[in-house]
Amino acid sequence: MILQMTLSSPFLLSSCSSAHRLNPLLFSKRRHCHFKFSRFPFHLLAKPRFFTVAAAATENVVFTSPENAKSFDFSSEERIYNWWESQGFFKPTFDRGGDPFVVSMPPPNVTGSLHMGHAMFVALEDIMVRYNRMKGRPTLWLPGTDHAGIATQLVVEKMLASEGIKRTDLSRDEFTKRVWEWKEKYGGTITNQIKRLGASCDWTRERFTLDEQLSQAVIEAFIKLHEKGLIYQGSYLVNWSPNLQTAVSDLEVEYSEEPGTLYHIKYRVAGQSDFLTVATTRPETLFGDVAIAVNPKDDRYSKFIGKMAIVPMTYGRHVPIIADRHVDKDFGTGVLKISPGHDHNDYYLARKLGLPILNVMNKDGTLNEVAGLYCGLDRFEARKKLWSELEETGLAVRKEPHTSRVPRSQRGGEIIEPLVSKQWFVTMESLAEKALLAVEKGELTIMPERFEKIYNHWLSNIKDWCISRQLWWGHRIPVWYIVGKNCEEDYIVARNADEALEKAREKYGKNVEIYQDPDVLDTWFSSALWPFSTLGWPDVAAEDFKKFYPTTMLETGHDILFFWVARMVMMGIEFTGTVPFSYVYLHGLIRDSQGRKMSKTLGNVIDPLDTIKEFGTDALRFTISLGTAGQDLNLSTERLTANKSFTNKLWNAGKFVLQNLPSQTDESAWEAIKNCKFDKEESVLGLPLPECWVVSELHVLIDMVTASYDKFFFGDVGREIYDFFWSDFADWYIEASKARLYQSEANSASSEAQAVLLYVFENVLKLLHPFMPFVTEALWQALPDRKEALIVSPWPQTSLPRFPNSIKKFENLQALTRAIRNARAEYSVEPAKRISASIVASEEVIQYISKEKEVLALLSRLDLQNIHFTDSPPGDVNQSVHLVASEGLEAYLPLADMVDLSAEVERLSKRLSKMQVEYDGLVARLSSQKFVEKAPEDVVRGVREKAAEAEEKINLTKNRLAFLKSSVLVSK
Repeated sequence: MILQMTLSSPFLLSSCSSAHRLNPLLFSKRRHCHFKFSRFPFHLLAKPRFFTVAAAATENVVFTSPENAKSFDFSSEERIYNWWESQGFFKPTFDRGGDPFVVSMPPPNVTGSLHMGHAMFVALEDIMVRYNRMKGRPTLWLPGTDHAGIATQLVVEKMLASEGIKRTDLSRDEFTKRVWEWKEKYGGTITNQIKRLGASCDWTRERFTLDEQLSQAVIEAFIKLHEKGLIYQGSYLVNWSPNLQTAVSDLEVEYSEEPGTLYHIKYRVAGQSDFLTVATTRPETLFGDVAIAVNPKDDRYSKFIGKMAIVPMTYGRHVPIIADRHVDKDFGTGVLKISPGHDHNDYYLARKLGLPILNVMNKDGTLNEVAGLYCGLDRFEARKKLWSELEETGLAVRKEPHTSRVPRSQRGGEIIEPLVSKQWFVTMESLAEKALLAVEKGELTIMPERFEKIYNHWLSNIKDWCISRQLWWGHRIPVWYIVGKNCEEDYIVARNADEALEKAREKYGKNVEIYQDPDVLDTWFSSALWPFSTLGWPDVAAEDFKKFYPTTMLETGHDILFFWVARMVMMGIEFTGTVPFSYVYLHGLIRDSQGRKMSKTLGNVIDPLDTIKEFGTDALRFTISLGTAGQDLNLSTERLTANKSFTNKLWNAGKFVLQNLPSQTDESAWEAIKNCKFDKEESVLGLPLPECWVVSELHVLIDMVTASYDKFFFGDVGREIYDFFWSDFADWYIEASKARLYQSEANSASSEAQAVLLYVFENVLKLLHPFMPFVTEALWQALPDRKEALIVSPWPQTSLPRFPNSIKKFENLQALTRAIRNARAEYSVEPAKRISASIVASEEVIQYISKEKEVLALLSRLDLQNIHFTDSPPGDVNQSVHLVASEGLEAYLPLADMVDLSAEVERLSKRLSKMQVEYDGLVARLSSQKFVEKAPEDVVRGVREKAAEAEEKINLTKNRLAFLKSSVLVSK
């Protein structure tokens, strides 16, 4: 296989057979080699020089160069990533000292597939990690995946169903074996997709929540909490999924506004002929009614308070009529049925008032024996039958359409049923107090700050946490029961079955039999231990725990602030004595271009992998990282396209820099470049104005960007770098540098320009690398004399010299250039045409502007031989365009240089006539009373706006025409 290469970094090759010793970053598939060489001073080469080597491994190609590729090749991103990982760059090193920077990745579900939420957290966390790695801190980004109890069990159950197998056809061990097989086959999908985004995690430390060490941590946490009396078992109201047959957390319940029905039902007042009409969306739960409630201030019903009501279809069961101020007088009829076994609000009211709790439903969503003749019916079938029979008995008043907030399972989609069930709970109040204190004392900083209030509110009103789930996949609850004993009173908590049996024998004798609780722990329980269990806890002597705990940062979406973040804080303080991280950075959601939440129903989901194929990873990362912390971000194709153009702009700038560096065989030229220093005031001040300006602006940028990185103001970072690179460097300095670089002979000015181009560009690459790692690394490797990879290169030095006066002087030059460019555009001067100019300013201004005469001529397309500098206006001002660039800086451009005066007068006269006709037509429409009165208001307003705009253009054209005519007369 033939390979062509640019030799721009040092390497050795003694024979064709040792081609594998070549630095693979230097190769491009578009290059070829033809002869052998042994030792050559390649470190002296920068301009592309072609040597030929027979190589058998083009698959080793990693980087392409702007010198031989029109644009950055997105397909090289995976090769670059693999090279980084193979070189060990993602592992923490303590070479440069400093406090470790440690981030725990929010573990995505093992069933997951990459979505924009993942892209957001990966981009932001990788920005933090890459920045701190370049700052020299030992940096560790801990990756891993979550076993996702419900989601994974559902996936495997569906897979089994396709084989004609039900979960219950298998034993628990057989089923979990199938789940592990599935995990080994498909569980790495999300990990590989996260790598595709450029995540520089230490994958040698990758964790899975069911790993042995993490499982031991979960058991240890349960035992410690139980020993402190913080874990208990009891029957309470939970979110129940009838299809999944398990309790689910609040986070796994999604509420949606759905059309339904409001049923009005008569409840007879016992011993009277009066009826109270109750409005409910769930009539089937009336079998669980334990009271009827009205507002004590509702005069319609105050006379019934303290009496009894008869629940329909229950053979005369009586319930009290009570008063409660929380009853909404304006909802429905103002009469509320209290069914504490099936409504969260009713449940808490019943517990407060000491009312009984009736459960009318089985765990599969059918009604139980409490419902009498309706026993065994599905809850929705029972609703239809009950209403029909209420109509027959005259107790049905009416039903009407009603939109209600329906709770649905995030995983299964079915309607969640509030249900009383025996579960395991954690007492949260004492844990929450410590977590609140951590923020109050400044031990934990939440960003943005406004989320502190939400955090404090949730923890101040926290409820006990239901941690048990009725699943087979997950961490089995470490509780064993005694055969023949009461489960709620006689149980053993232990680390394993052997320990449980030993404890049981000590307490109940040698012949005791035990069996383990069938439930598993809530997935969020193991996730709450993530920041410290992944570092080795409960072994506090573990090397990683000692080095890296507590961690520095947790970055995640604001939607799981309560469910995950707050619980990690509580568990971290409880088990390690300190907060598990110092900072919490919360990002918002990514929405579509219209601000809508992405959903399959709306068809507006943007796939990150498809986006990467079209726009590149760097453009995607840059786009989604420009938002404000905690705020949602609207993602559009236009933004992605613009940032793909930014990638191309970087690439083309790199091409320009490389093409304008001297050949490295030119030792004297490179010596001159190396002698240019930019860290001393006298060196920077001694540069020509454009060079002094751009270096000063770069040094200001480095300080601003570094400060913004340190404050986690990533949107500001991206915008500041973008503006500097695109406007200052690419649009102004690169163009200005051509005045030095394109001279026929090399001189000190061209060497200074080359040095500045290289210095500014390599620092821009450093500043931008955390955002756009792939293209910046490729460009870095294309530059000459690279001694290390960009990913591990030192961060630019701050507090370097800058000169505001030089910045102001160049800004004056820019203002003059813009004024001349605008005048050229206004008079439609051909781009290639060079024009004369008289620059009028004070002696001081003329002194520095005239020094940059070549730059001004190049940027403004002026005739270099006909630029005149003076402190007073020229004699032909009446035949010139007068420009005021800034205070004390003016220019006069001879009209005759820019246009054919007679032809321009003729052209503008025709244009004015046409404009007048259009304007007269608009005025005529507005003069029509019929049009003004009958046309829609917005149409009339639009015509008025067009007329005003046309009038303004006519006046401008008349003024310009008058000026040109006077100039024609003067010239004659």
